Amino acid sequence: SVVDYKTNNLAPQGTTGMLSHYGPEQMAKTMAHSHYALQAIIYSVALHRYLRWRLPDYDPAVHLGPVGYLFVRAMVGADTPVVTSGAHAGTPAGVFTWQLPPTLVEAVSSLFAGDEGGERR
Repeated sequence: SVVDYKTNNLAPQGTTGMLSHYGPEQMAKTMAHSHYALQAIIYSVALHRYLRWRLPDYDPAVHLGPVGYLFVRAMVGADTPVVTSGAHAGTPAGVFTWQLPPTLVEAVSSLFAGDEGGERR
């Protein structure tokens, strides 16, 4: 898994930040606006290459976990509220996770390696 801490203030300018500003929709908008999805892919490719080198019988579908972006301004310890409904139910405020498809990580790794026919070993 890859985890990155972010200090972004997601409250509208001129307002006091509230935990409600760190819901799934607001974090998704920030992820897109700040190109954090690309960052997550690059970090995952680096982890993929490291695990491929160091872990016998490495299988990205098994060993490569999700990416987590933790927006620390919404993380208030044990009292951090959780999303109560929808696809993100049970997820704490300020936590954005994404399970990248292993095929995407492998394809980007191959692209970075300049290998058009398959991933280099």
